[in-house]
Amino acid sequence: MTDGPAIETLLRQLPGVDQLLGRPSLEQARTKAGHRTFVDAARHVLDQVRSALRNGERHLFHDGRLDGDELERWIAAECERLSRPSLRRVINATGIIAHTNLGRAPLAAPALAALTEIASGYSTLEFDPQTGGRAERLDHVGPLLCRLTGAEAALVVNNNAAAVLLALSAIASSREVIVSRGELVEIGGSFRMPDVMRMAGCRLREVGTTNKTKIGDYAAAIGDETSMLLKVHRSNFRIVGFTEEVDPAALAELGRERALPVVEDLGSGSLLRHDTIGIRERTVQDAVRDRLDLICFSGDKMLGGPQAGIVVGGAAWVERLRRHPLFRALRPGKLTLSALAHTLQLYWRGEELEVPVIAMLRRPLAELRSGAKRLSEALAALAELGYRIAERDGHSEFGAGSLPATPLPTRLVTVEHDAIAASELEESLRSNDPTILVCVRDGRVVLDVRTLRSGDLPAIAGALRRIAAPNSGESGR
Repeated sequence: MTDGPAIETLLRQLPGVDQLLGRPSLEQARTKAGHRTFVDAARHVLDQVRSALRNGERHLFHDGRLDGDELERWIAAECERLSRPSLRRVINATGIIAHTNLGRAPLAAPALAALTEIASGYSTLEFDPQTGGRAERLDHVGPLLCRLTGAEAALVVNNNAAAVLLALSAIASSREVIVSRGELVEIGGSFRMPDVMRMAGCRLREVGTTNKTKIGDYAAAIGDETSMLLKVHRSNFRIVGFTEEVDPAALAELGRERALPVVEDLGSGSLLRHDTIGIRERTVQDAVRDRLDLICFSGDKMLGGPQAGIVVGGAAWVERLRRHPLFRALRPGKLTLSALAHTLQLYWRGEELEVPVIAMLRRPLAELRSGAKRLSEALAALAELGYRIAERDGHSEFGAGSLPATPLPTRLVTVEHDAIAASELEESLRSNDPTILVCVRDGRVVLDVRTLRSGDLPAIAGALRRIAAPNSGESGR
């Protein structure tokens, strides 16, 4: 039995929503949020208080009396939370370039400008100004994809999982697909390749073992019901040691010998070689030269464009996908096509360093050291508030399930406080507006400058100042 007044006595002290609507002290929150949002916020907070009381928690009650001021602050904060869209900007100090939870690739400036122009009015999405007739929406990106990759034809859907699903559905529904056991991958959100195949109505035929698959394994498994040979790029993990996998060119040759299409899920889909920074990743052009019939890859990973699933390959096979009814459900909208087209134009003009993902991936170590020095100098003034700032070497990663076991040398800035734990600093930075996402290692907050932009420094310094001196009067905005 709990001490103090009975729960019913405490519950009776809670004001009704009508009473809260009439309080002058809440007028600003009510006016800013609007009537409906204020009512929702008040009801939610009151429900939370009632639930807490029934669970024996009395945070808003002192000596049996309701703290009305604290209740009002809670309601005002809830009004603020409900009034703001939940999809907001984040300052990424993790060093993870294409962070999946943060939306993967930031878009290049030309793509951003095009989005504003296209979204604010009408467009030539499926209209040909020269003829006055209807046009094909994929023509905005298809020819450019073909020029960049060397493929005969190209098609775009809304993500790479959709691209693979469409290829399987259009070519192999109700029939057998052969794939290496070591390539039955799982990507984010427990999304597994065997599940995609079942969704497409295919029958999975596994060959080889987890660590070794040979061309003879594929050849021996081909039968009357075989409709496709599938190769899946293991983009989010590596198998090392006693291993063997089939060369894609050899698999493509086997497909031609047996009159079977060979499809490769390339995953990240880089259009560039990055050997100079120690990255040896198979490119889309490599897959085209290996004469794969279809190659599927993402638009928002190493390409650095919007979320999209891109398919390139033989014209007859691409056309088969385009004519499948599922394509209509998966086709991209005008904003995706616009952003993708402007991103691809940068590659075509040799201006790939204007793509943020490529610029971050290739940032020289000297530039990263300069950035870390600027950040540490900007934070040095916080020493009077109990902060200790230092620099050290470290490693970034690409993210988005790409380039596993490929650390990228970088420069880190570490932050400690005399009285505030690193976990508490991390939580406060995460709750800041805008959110500042950092890592915690060895009891320190760690910021990787690789993924920071110059305009992020004042926001980081301001947030740390407010955390240590909450009454400094500096706005959180």
